[in-house]
Amino acid sequence: MAEQDVTVGQLLLAEYQNVKDEQKARIGFRDNLLYVTLAVVAAVLAAAAQAGQPSMLLALPPVCVVLGWTYLVNDEKISAIGRYVREELGPRLARLADATGGFEAFGWETAHRSDARRGTRKVIQCVIDLTAFCAVPFAALVVFWASGDGGGLLVALSVLEALTVVGLAVQLVLYALPL
Repeated sequence: MAEQDVTVGQLLLAEYQNVKDEQKARIGFRDNLLYVTLAVVAAVLAAAAQAGQPSMLLALPPVCVVLGWTYLVNDEKISAIGRYVREELGPRLARLADATGGFEAFGWETAHRSDARRGTRKVIQCVIDLTAFCAVPFAALVVFWASGDGGGLLVALSVLEALTVVGLAVQLVLYALPL
């Protein structure tokens, strides 16, 4: 074997580094989506209040649904990367490193999931996600409906928006449930 040849172990470690880099980038992007959502909500609420136009609140549901869906997709990919490392990459590397079968690669990938408070954190995170991406835009719809400020077309649009918000809420809950 030539000195520049790459071993399977080196390839697996390089793959691990690449997927962890992707996971880290997705975590940063996902977490920033909550801040972006808060900023958009504040801006729309301020503009609607200043203009005295409750119909401007109809901008919140589509924006929150798009940001919420993007958040959810990134969160799912983050989890998928962790699952891949735990179930595929780690065991393959462990088999290469230890013929006796007692070695576990990337132990942190499993250890941090055994925290007794993990379930509580996941429930709280789901409530935060539902609040930011679903409850806030739904509250905006309720304010719009209560204002009586819309014609038939705007009311129909608001009902469609309500259905998309409910759809996102269902998806957030489904993805939060354990596999």
